[in-house]
Amino acid sequence: MSTKKKNKKSSNPNGKVCSNCFAPETRNAPLLSCARCGLAVYCGRDCQRAHWKTSHKQHCVTKADRVPQQQNPLGAHSFPATGALEGEKCSICLHLLSEEATYTLPCTHVFHGACVSELRKLGVKQACPLCRAPLPPGPEKVFEESTRRYIVVKQLVDRGYASWSALPTSAQQSIDAAVAGWRAAADEGFILAQHALGNAYFTGQGVPQNDAEALHWFRKAAEQGDANSQYTLGTLLHCGRGDAQSCQSDVEAASWCKKAAEQGHAVAQKNLGFLFECGHGVTQSDDEAAYWYKKAAEQGNAHGQLSMGWMFETGRGMTQNNAEAARQYEEAANQGDAEAQCLLAQLYTDGSGVAQSDAQAAQWYKKAADQGHAQGQFNLAVFFVHGRGVTQSHDQAAHWFGKAADQGVVEAQCELGKHFSAGDGVAQSHSKAAYWYRKAADQGNAEGQTLLGKACMQGRGVARSDEEAARWFRKAAAQGVSEAQGFLGNLYGEGLGVAQNHVEAARWYKMAARQGCAVSQANLGNMFVSGRGVPQSAVKAAEWLRKAAEQGHDGAQFDFGALCVDGRGVPQSDLEAAKWWKKAADQGHIVAQRNLGIFHASGRGVAQSYVKAAQWFKKAAEQGCPQAQFLLGNLNDSGKGMAQNVVEAAKWWKLAADQGHAEAQWRLGMCSESGRGVEFSYAEAIKWYRKAADQGHPKAPSCLERLLENRRSLARRLENKEA
Repeated sequence: MSTKKKNKKSSNPNGKVCSNCFAPETRNAPLLSCARCGLAVYCGRDCQRAHWKTSHKQHCVTKADRVPQQQNPLGAHSFPATGALEGEKCSICLHLLSEEATYTLPCTHVFHGACVSELRKLGVKQACPLCRAPLPPGPEKVFEESTRRYIVVKQLVDRGYASWSALPTSAQQSIDAAVAGWRAAADEGFILAQHALGNAYFTGQGVPQNDAEALHWFRKAAEQGDANSQYTLGTLLHCGRGDAQSCQSDVEAASWCKKAAEQGHAVAQKNLGFLFECGHGVTQSDDEAAYWYKKAAEQGNAHGQLSMGWMFETGRGMTQNNAEAARQYEEAANQGDAEAQCLLAQLYTDGSGVAQSDAQAAQWYKKAADQGHAQGQFNLAVFFVHGRGVTQSHDQAAHWFGKAADQGVVEAQCELGKHFSAGDGVAQSHSKAAYWYRKAADQGNAEGQTLLGKACMQGRGVARSDEEAARWFRKAAAQGVSEAQGFLGNLYGEGLGVAQNHVEAARWYKMAARQGCAVSQANLGNMFVSGRGVPQSAVKAAEWLRKAAEQGHDGAQFDFGALCVDGRGVPQSDLEAAKWWKKAADQGHIVAQRNLGIFHASGRGVAQSYVKAAQWFKKAAEQGCPQAQFLLGNLNDSGKGMAQNVVEAAKWWKLAADQGHAEAQWRLGMCSESGRGVEFSYAEAIKWYRKAADQGHPKAPSCLERLLENRRSLARRLENKEA
């Protein structure tokens, strides 16, 4: 036998109550239906007559005349009262229906929407107050059911089984039902449904993306005080998204943002701070900006902390304090904010507000770089180039430059190009270098344009073209890049890629020179020396050459020294000349080394010293200067400044003679004729005398003729002897 107890039958099996007195129906006393509409029910004739007089008369509609209702998740319709309802009253509050938005139940009875909502809240019989037909589900339940439908579809999309732009039919039907439910609940004034509907149209998830619709529903929820919707509405307005009547309005955007911020919405507080900082829609105020940033930061909002850090670092809206800036940055950085990680790394790099630490800086740059932060990737690459806080590694540098370059960071594109050009951390490839230079150049980056111009001029990685070089140099020069201006001056001076024009060359040199470009200062100085493209002026020549010389340009140091020797544009001074030639000579300038040797040998501008003369002659000689080789040979031959060594003397003369030095050729001829320092050889002597004579050496012809005459005389004697 079953142990289950039988359920006791309900005394009101149909759940009906009298439309007038609310008496429940019983098996012994069934309720009577209105013969006209069939919807209202009564416990007796007295209740029916009373209800007819009070309200039912104006709402009773025959079954034949009843208008079919469109399907609605709430089973009813909500709309503003229209002229058709003029003079009719809500049977719940007895006020005119035209005064508020109305709500039509499935039974066709019309009430104020607010009145029906209140009935639901108070738990009064969930039925039509007139006919006692069950009320449809409330907006809360419809919203919950619709949201469940939406979540199921969203999970399909999130897991990669579908996409919002091409949902399977069943999924699209679920979304359509969800949106219809949200709309029905939203029409009832349900805030969450209004926000959800706004978000659906904003993102285009399951419905066509529509900023105007999104704006409409966010505004509905915002007007009811929903902070999320107020924040989102402010954002849309600030970005100018929506229909023509809702064009960009920073003032309104700031107003809604402030409403959300005042309710404690952290992101709205941060955004309101930004509006005050920039003066968008509000009077610019660093104090107000700092106030709202602080509000957001105190709630743990990473962007608020980041912005607070920036205000502390720059001293805007508060006393400048790098230590507090570092603390705020670190709070945000620990939450994974990549921008804060980069700014904190910069403070560690500079030692501002924190103890200087390249290692700490590198760690924070690495965290930002790992999140794909382009500037963090670039800065980390620079650290790897110089070995700052990390082990130096061109491989790692090239890797991170590549990451940043792929994101369009022009500085990284230039550096990656340089790495390919030099083969640092990557296989050398001039074509890849030119590719990255062009990437940067096409974005208008002046350095990239300059590097690409050089590649075109040299034909490295691209076809050699002076015309292309001039085009890219001109673009960079127009942006004020002194190096490009100097190169453009070179092309005009030599007529490469452009028509030769010394005036134009001087113009570009002057632009670069005024920016402190030493090379262009030197070139401009030499143009004033020669009078090419500018009026000849030793004074201006000396002025520009000195500027370049003071920046360490070895050619300018030598040329300025030459002006000092001659007293052109400056007072004559061997001492000043020797000083500048020494600077150039120390940088390896061959002619300066030779001239400094001559000054030491003669004691001009310096203390006389054959030892120092020999030292400078040797430096220049080892770099291939023929005159220095000849003079060094002379010192070896005479034993001045060193032990005499005719073999060494002949060696240096030979090096100078091979380069066409006439005096060295003559002396080498004498050595060959006498066997001094070299093997005796008339043939070698004749060869060197002839070379010297061909260059116009005054003594070489007689020496050559003497040797040739000796050879002829010897030949005659041999002939006579044989005869």
